[in-house]
Order: sequence, then C-alpha cells, then structure tokens
Amino acid sequence: MPAILYGNMKGGVGKTTNSVMTAYQLAKLGYKTLVCDLDPQANATQLLRRTYSLQHGTDLQIDKTMMVALTEENIKSAIVNVMDNLYLLPSSEDFKNYPDFLEIKYMLDKEKIETGSTTLQAEMSRVKEQRIAYFANQLVKVKDGYDFIIIDVPPTLSIFTDSAIYATNYVIIVLQTQQRSLDGAETFFEYLQQMYNDYANVDFDIIGVLAVLIKNSAGLDNQIIKDAQEDFGEEMIFNQIIRHMERLKRYDRTGIAEKDFTKYDMHDSRLHYIYQQLTNEIIERLKDKGELQ
Repeated sequence: MPAILYGNMKGGVGKTTNSVMTAYQLAKLGYKTLVCDLDPQANATQLLRRTYSLQHGTDLQIDKTMMVALTEENIKSAIVNVMDNLYLLPSSEDFKNYPDFLEIKYMLDKEKIETGSTTLQAEMSRVKEQRIAYFANQLVKVKDGYDFIIIDVPPTLSIFTDSAIYATNYVIIVLQTQQRSLDGAETFFEYLQQMYNDYANVDFDIIGVLAVLIKNSAGLDNQIIKDAQEDFGEEMIFNQIIRHMERLKRYDRTGIAEKDFTKYDMHDSRLHYIYQQLTNEIIERLKDKGELQ
C-alpha cells in the first residue's frame, strides 16, 4: 500500500490537481485509494467535495474534522467515502492549529537539559522528530486498508510538509514549465535529501518528475523540460506530460466530470485519457521497484 506525495516548493504548479486526478484514476482502476489532504487551504478536499456533489446531487457529509480525529488518535473516524474505491481524509480550517497541537503535545524536557543528561540541541532534535512523526504514526493504523494513499501538501517548508514526507514512500516532483517552478523543484529535491539524511525512519524514493506545460509547444516549455532532464536525469521525467487544458480549471469549480453523472464531451474524454496514461506509468514505475505485482 504505497503512499505517494506530489510536491514542489512553488505554489500554483498543479500539485493538488494532479494528486486528485491520479487518485481518481487509481480508484477507477479498482484500487482502493485514500487522499490525505495535509494542506490547511483544503484545495484537494474542496475538489473532491465538489466531485461528490456532482455525482450525487448533494453535499458530502463530513461529521468530524481531521484535526479532531488526530487529537483523538483515531483518523479512521474522519475518513469519508467520495465514490467507489475513493476515500478522503479531509482538511478543514481548524487544521491550521495542528502545529500548536504538536507543540503542546511534545514539549522540551527542560529537566534533562538543566541536569546535563542531554544537550539542548539533542533534545530539540528528539522533540522535532516526535512532532513530524505523529501523522505517520496515526496513518499506519489505517494504511493496510488501502491499496494507495495520495498525500497533498502545501508548497511551503512547514510541519505539514515534513509530516507528509515522513509518512510517504514515494515522491513525485511536479514541474510547471517556468523557471521559478524549476527552481522550486530543485529546492524541494534538496530538502528531500536533507530529510532523508536527518531521520533514520524516513524511507522514500523519488519515482519521477511530472512536467506540466504552461503553454503547449512553447519554446520555453521545451527548454525547461530539457533543463530538468539535465538536473534530474532523463529517465526521471515522466513520458506523460500534462499539457495546458482549460478543462482542468473547470474541474476545480465544478468537480471532476464523469460520463455517468454529468454532461461529458470530448474534452473530458481526452483529459481522463491523459491521466489514465499517467496513472498507468506510475503503476509501471512502482512495479519496476517491486512495490506492485
């Protein structure tokens, strides 16, 4: 049951959209998939709630927030079903209190520092790891119930991102074809390396870099992809490129269109085909690593 995280240190690169669309396609393939929205802005949650409303004509009922479930050490109680094989651990406004909750729950042991049984630096490192490991320790309680877990994170260096990295098995770097996104991808890659080196219990692999075009067939797009191939290795770039499509923006507003539930046309069909191809490529890469049969 691999956990996959999409990331980049720059916002607005399509990280959330690609996370949700991949989860959607995995579910359509019959894989029981859980989306964990670790972004307090809750964009993945909003997209999936709109998708539920589009399919069912009613609002998705969320009785307990993830923040409450985390404080109760029972995240299973907050998970909701969006559609066949697709589940959501939803974010909400109160999730912004998560860092404060962790700070109170895991505090420095001042007595150990004062008595000299540990140094301030060592105690700070111990407490920091306890805090970022908390979500992973809760996720492991439900992990065996799913074939895939997709984790969405904010585009910042924060306890939210650290918690997600600590809990994940595989990382996909999302690269929008502009220089700031390439810079953000490189910074994110360096941060991943630092996390991997700093914590013995962190164990993940980077399975690829996903290119998202700003404009189709633009010279700058091609140059950024070429630079990414040089930086990360040509084999790391996914063959499937996500081209600029206005229909994706509409999904953010309406939910993901589906043949059986909504007005559906050739643009929707093309979009789903592209994400089917990307999802199949992810599955093949995981098989190559021995993760899937």
